[in-house]
Amino acid sequence: MLNIDEMSAKEIRELLHKVGYGHLSFIYEGKPSVIPMHYYLEGADIYLFTTEGMKTYGMDVNPEICLQVEEVTGSLHWRSVVVKGRAERITDRSEIVGVASRNENRIMQLIKAQNPSLTPAINRNWIDTWGRADVSRIYRISHYQTSGRMTNGVSSNKEINPPHLM
Repeated sequence: MLNIDEMSAKEIRELLHKVGYGHLSFIYEGKPSVIPMHYYLEGADIYLFTTEGMKTYGMDVNPEICLQVEEVTGSLHWRSVVVKGRAERITDRSEIVGVASRNENRIMQLIKAQNPSLTPAINRNWIDTWGRADVSRIYRISHYQTSGRMTNGVSSNKEINPPHLM
């Protein structure tokens, strides 16, 4: 078996800052759901940008969430962080806009800077197959708990370690 080590608080923060996307779990209509989600870490807060839909309806009813972020470089080398907390929908326009130039919202600038591939989706206005407008929502996760684990391909059982892993 591979050795799995606990990550330090610093290693957890570095991974959260580096990756910028993960899998968000939430409760929707009483059942667990999980979706891929981009996020931005600023200070002690994690911001989620999304469009209105199942995840926003679920988080508005039950804000308890779990965000799992991972970096896998091979089946024997990976790092994984779990964030458990509450998602708070940001509705205060002054908090969203901040002091950004050209009236672009501050949080969106941060998210687009880390995830440039989101820019076309953010700028595009569309109607989905259910007739809903593309309505953007921003959530903040603060006061959360984290845990992290990683492996570097080493096993404490010498018989299991092939020579190329030593």
